[in-house]
Amino acid sequence: MTEAETRALLVSLAGSLYARGFSVGSAGNISVRLEDGGYLITPTNSCLGRLEAARISRLDAAFAHIGGDKPSKEVFMHRAFYTARAEAGAVVHLHSTMATAVACLADADADNPIPPLTPYFVMRVGRRMPLVPYYRPGDPAMEPAIAAAAADARAVLLANHGPVVSGRTLTDAVYAAEELEEAAKLALLLRGASPRLLTGAQVADLLATFG
Repeated sequence: MTEAETRALLVSLAGSLYARGFSVGSAGNISVRLEDGGYLITPTNSCLGRLEAARISRLDAAFAHIGGDKPSKEVFMHRAFYTARAEAGAVVHLHSTMATAVACLADADADNPIPPLTPYFVMRVGRRMPLVPYYRPGDPAMEPAIAAAAADARAVLLANHGPVVSGRTLTDAVYAAEELEEAAKLALLLRGASPRLLTGAQVADLLATFG
């Protein structure tokens, strides 16, 4: 895929997320790794529903800004995933309602706040999705915490903030973010109940087949 095609796809997918309420105002940011080793990332204070392909920020392989509008102040969040996960081709950070609600629960399991309720969550997001402790938005001290959590997880929840999800491709990362939001909704609907979770063997089978 050419850079122009990637820019167009980013605009399209971001617009779809915004139209369905996965982000509001200027919340959230999306990045994608390019074939030359550089990156595209949504600009700071931009709206995912109103992106312009030519204005998307261009970063070099060292994450230095080399073109387009000024990049999101949360570049470090994306860098943490790309550094920790060699296979990551894109990163999506949203403030989607249900996932963020789970991230605000005081009794959420820090190791895996959303249990394996459906095969699709496991297939898209993976075996586990840890909760990263709260940091002020834009605080670069968050980077090592995210990188440590991402070492064995494709996605994390930022406490009282929202999800950060990686994928092999931009489309994969967006699909995973969408699936995470639905899984969070199920988890909230089932709070106080006794849901039947996928077993360890079933999770392992899914990862072996689709992981």
